[in-house]
Amino acid sequence: MSQRKSVNGRPSGTDGSDFSYRMVVDSRYQKVAAGKSRLCSLIFAQAFVQFLVAVALFLSTRQEGSLDRLSVSSGVISFISLLIGELGRKRSRVNLLKFYLIGSSVAALISVACLLKNENSLEVIKDLSRWETSKFELLKIAAVVLGVLVQIFAIAVGTSLIHNMAPPKRAS
Repeated sequence: MSQRKSVNGRPSGTDGSDFSYRMVVDSRYQKVAAGKSRLCSLIFAQAFVQFLVAVALFLSTRQEGSLDRLSVSSGVISFISLLIGELGRKRSRVNLLKFYLIGSSVAALISVACLLKNENSLEVIKDLSRWETSKFELLKIAAVVLGVLVQIFAIAVGTSLIHNMAPPKRAS
């Protein structure tokens, strides 16, 4: 009975010199943990950018009176892909992470297409001296550019995470 209960919390029979025989965590798992952490912050940043885009869309809809359906579809695709990405990150599902990367990339491309399609945005980009008269367009441009930059980082981190989650190749 006295062998089971140790005074200082260390099991009896060990003096700390057996550290070389203990198991070591493979570096691949450490990279996965770090990648999941980075991807979590990038997903949060993408959600914030999508919130900014939604606010800009709402304000421009109130001002102009017409709703851009392509921008709304981009927001919906982005929101769904962010949910799937978070689920894939938490559960370590490679297929969900791949779907997230494809979906969020498509949403970012649609946002850029909507920005280039809009004549007001193009005028603001060409002539930056008019920025005070079209603050909503400037907010939308900044949000889309920020979204594309965050998307580039998300692709890099996501592909690295997917690569590290894959089982190691066996040498033959």
